[in-house]
Amino acid sequence: SATQSADANASPLYKRCTLNAIPQNATLLGKSKIPFGLLVTPYRQLQEGDPEIPVINSPQIVRCRRCRTYINPWVSFVEQGARWKCNVCTLTNEVPSFFDWDDKTRQRVDRMMRPELTHGVVEYVAPQEYMVRPPQPVVMMFLIDVSIGAVQSGMLAVACKAISESLSKIPDAENRAKVGFVTFDSALHYYNLSSALQEPQMLVVPDLEEPFLPLPYDLLVSLNESKDMVEMLLEKLPRMFQSNTTTLSCTGKALKSVEKMLSPIGGKIILLQQALPNMDEGQLKVREEPKMIGTPKETQLLQPAIPFYKNFAVDCSPNQISVDLFMFNAQYQDVATLNGLARFTGGNVYYYPGFNANRPEDAAKFASELKQHLTRPLGLEAVLRVRASSGIKMTSYHGNFFLRSTDLLALPSVNPDNCYCIEMQVVENLNNPTVCFQSALLHTSSNGERRIRVITLSVPVTTSMAEIYSSADPIAIAALLGKKAVERSLTSKLEDAREALFYKLVEILGQYKAAFNQGTHPAQLMIADNLQLLPLLIIGIIKNFAFKISSTTPTDHRSYALAMQYVYSPEMAVDSFVPRFYKLDTLITDPQIGMPDLENKIVFPPRLNLSSEKLDRENLFLLDNGSEIFIWIGRNVSPQIMTQLFGVETVAQLPAAKITLPRLENELSLRFNNLIQDIRTRRLKMMTLYPHLYVIRDEMDLNVRSWFLSHLIEDRTESALSYPQFLATVRDKMPKSK
Repeated sequence: SATQSADANASPLYKRCTLNAIPQNATLLGKSKIPFGLLVTPYRQLQEGDPEIPVINSPQIVRCRRCRTYINPWVSFVEQGARWKCNVCTLTNEVPSFFDWDDKTRQRVDRMMRPELTHGVVEYVAPQEYMVRPPQPVVMMFLIDVSIGAVQSGMLAVACKAISESLSKIPDAENRAKVGFVTFDSALHYYNLSSALQEPQMLVVPDLEEPFLPLPYDLLVSLNESKDMVEMLLEKLPRMFQSNTTTLSCTGKALKSVEKMLSPIGGKIILLQQALPNMDEGQLKVREEPKMIGTPKETQLLQPAIPFYKNFAVDCSPNQISVDLFMFNAQYQDVATLNGLARFTGGNVYYYPGFNANRPEDAAKFASELKQHLTRPLGLEAVLRVRASSGIKMTSYHGNFFLRSTDLLALPSVNPDNCYCIEMQVVENLNNPTVCFQSALLHTSSNGERRIRVITLSVPVTTSMAEIYSSADPIAIAALLGKKAVERSLTSKLEDAREALFYKLVEILGQYKAAFNQGTHPAQLMIADNLQLLPLLIIGIIKNFAFKISSTTPTDHRSYALAMQYVYSPEMAVDSFVPRFYKLDTLITDPQIGMPDLENKIVFPPRLNLSSEKLDRENLFLLDNGSEIFIWIGRNVSPQIMTQLFGVETVAQLPAAKITLPRLENELSLRFNNLIQDIRTRRLKMMTLYPHLYVIRDEMDLNVRSWFLSHLIEDRTESALSYPQFLATVRDKMPKSK
């Protein structure tokens, strides 16, 4: 790079490429069989210890005149530093005078210390020409189902309490944030929250044939001015509907009325849906058909039943309205259809099957996720564009967005959790020594500033097949293949998705063997050192809850898992494919386990292979798949350890399945709680997920036990091969050496 800075390339947490040495031509890329793509998580929430992104507020944003690339650490300076050469299209551009001179101090400055030349991830404060209107304020419109199920499950009460506790933490720079509430069952209920009133005023619209906004104003109010009114409403709502008996839910009409309210300004619709929408527009029917599950016809159940929700979302996108969806039904919810609301507006989906607020674990999970969702960093009215050096073409995009033009992703809200995947091709010979991938996210930050987050990655070009393989990133490859498998599951069949994954692995390994076969034993699988994890990741995808062979997985559960895989960052995807598995005997023998190290990171035990051979009856085991935490307790674990960790002497005294871990007055309990808390804190920041904690009491809880064992992907199951058998099958399918 121009400055030799250690931060010149973006961290893989923001952007990673499947190849870290790009083939010089299309023939070489095709021959390698490795998929060529980028995974971008542009708005990820910083974890503890992550460096802050430099913010640049300069007189001018310096960009290439021809290709519009932003100046970055990988440009070169020519003509004694008077001009800079673009590293994407090679045009030379003038260097502005402020790069070397500070007008305020009237002194020369060292341009090589400028953040845009030292950091691969920077954020510019955008000037006026990057705005088509004043920056949008944070707007949250809560659309809450109050039919009988929402009241009886406790969803309404938990939601109101969590929203109330979050009000002071909702991003609200300069007191511009606005909130509003609409509740619905068989009618629409609006709330006048004007600060001039003594108490909130409820306005009911029972006629859904011609729904109208009962007030032109005060339905969407300043959070700062009307906070007392909002708190009063949230305190009253559960009581107002406590005797509601209607099972009807006019979700479609409710969405349309709220869209009418938000379309002049934009904002987030936060939909809390308990019942299956069963009235008027957007009405859905129970279509779960157990006989179809596990057959080729299952795909029909995973596709939207009606186009209403996708069409609604597509209409929302140009008005800068996003939809986040929280679903709670104990029966069928049709996640496959409702997910369209979030998918095409850049939103999030949360699913709580069988939610019951009387179980403290259910209430804690929903409240934690809703609070994190409302208070996390927020980007609004955004567009994302990815540029690459000439000779490279973007071919397809995966993720939750609306593709506004061939290369512009429209994101009414930028979700910190969501990753966007871009597949690419080499279409011309790459004649420069490096290629550059630069993504620019133009957005309004939650503090009301128009900003551009620029993420730059520079990668060398090679003609060496060995270098292509040794530079391949197995985590990026697996994450990309997982997103392609979601698309194939929905457009073709789950079986086709699993087969495509298997044969892609056969192709890559077969090509590697053909290129580098040096008389190895035919029973050996050859693979580059850095790709040794790839076969395990691929079997992990095939056996993942979203894709696995099953005749019992409910459609909603599978649809939710597919929706999550489609937006997971590579780090989340990999933990779901190959869960983290630990034996907790070291908790007892090593006092460092469960305590912070010198970098203030909690120390975990060594990871284990995902095989039931590792289990025994004397110990406890912990498994973290990203969205759930499992504790396996051997039947012979000593009463002393059980008492120290759980406050009971025997395994049988523990409740089955979900538990709340007690905090007991001893060091072992403290360190055990630290492990669980650390996982939950990381997952909340990575994916706004608060994992349930499940206990498996060896041979006592058969359903949870089989769910836990399904994560041990190296084992054989009734419907899937063990890892050694899988590798043998891959080897058998590879072309035989001549």
